[in-house]
Amino acid sequence: MGDFGVYVHIPFCRRKCFYCDFPSYAGEERWMSRYREALCREIAAQGCRCLQEGAVRTVYIGGGTPTALAADDLLAVICSVRESFHLTGAEEFTVEANPGTVDAKLLERLREAGVNRLSFGVQSFSDALLAAIGRIHTAREAEDAVRMAQKAGFRVSLDLMYGLPGQTLSDLKDSVARAAALGIGHISVYGLAVEDGTPFARMEEAGRLHLPTDDKCGDMYDYITAELPRLGYRRYEISNYARAGEESRHNLAYWQDVSYIGLGAAAHSYWHGQRTENEQDLCRYIACIEGEGGLSLAREEEPCSRESHIEEFAFLALRTADGIDKKRFRGTFASDVHEVYGEVIARLQAAGLVEETAVSIRLTEQGMKFGNRVFEAFLLERDEA
Repeated sequence: MGDFGVYVHIPFCRRKCFYCDFPSYAGEERWMSRYREALCREIAAQGCRCLQEGAVRTVYIGGGTPTALAADDLLAVICSVRESFHLTGAEEFTVEANPGTVDAKLLERLREAGVNRLSFGVQSFSDALLAAIGRIHTAREAEDAVRMAQKAGFRVSLDLMYGLPGQTLSDLKDSVARAAALGIGHISVYGLAVEDGTPFARMEEAGRLHLPTDDKCGDMYDYITAELPRLGYRRYEISNYARAGEESRHNLAYWQDVSYIGLGAAAHSYWHGQRTENEQDLCRYIACIEGEGGLSLAREEEPCSRESHIEEFAFLALRTADGIDKKRFRGTFASDVHEVYGEVIARLQAAGLVEETAVSIRLTEQGMKFGNRVFEAFLLERDEA
């Protein structure tokens, strides 16, 4: 099968942000040690199975907030991954962190354990906006955390958001400038989406969520897509910008149809073309591990047909600046991309949404702006049963 990625999910955080619909738990410290024990059992069992088929290319520990765990518990998880997957040549080992949950000692221990990249959920450098979205850190704490991480020798990424309640274009400009001034190599920028079941969804329903207008959000998007490249950050994926050599190799593997194993509650895996999801509920996940000898109860999603594999290959590749690699498409599906999508490509080219080079089909800047609409055009017709 070749090299693969490893994703480890830590479903805990100090406080759940008002926009977050990820599977995570706030105020559940009593479960952390037991979860760590169950997770390490799953890691050990899956490591034995997966290493028969390839070597680990990248590791990503996400959440939740991994650094909300006690330091000893987090280090135990990292050690388990290193030992169980025989990490010797992994290109990248990332841990997500909240600026309010790290200090110099923890960073030193993470570096000694082999972690070489940190991803900070900063979101904004406005204290008022941070409070409005439920973040636990301040702008100063974010800057201090990034500088500590750089001093410790980590590659650093941070997340920013736009379209937040009460946010102005001036606020966003200030956040982008302060992020770039830190000299970090990677910035991810996401527009706010109000998801069902979140505090923001309830506020919106009650008429208490005051978001920027669509036009103002459009101005923010246009500023980001112009300013970050001007500052030396290449847009290599719809929401991700990096200086040369600082791209997220783990996420690139996702977009390039590389297999990965997901470990922990609610973690997703993509293995031999089959997608599965671990048990989401924290208590049931732990019970499954304790009762099944280290393998969690993975729920299979819909089997991946040739058509759905082609669609997913196209969607993920088109998220990147490189687009659909025509040679890789033919090697994967034994068909030329034009045999499958010829009419779609021609129509989207005429609309200025995609462009073709000698090696790829990729989105234009306008195509990236309307990405989801473009992706819909790559849905294939199914024969009726």
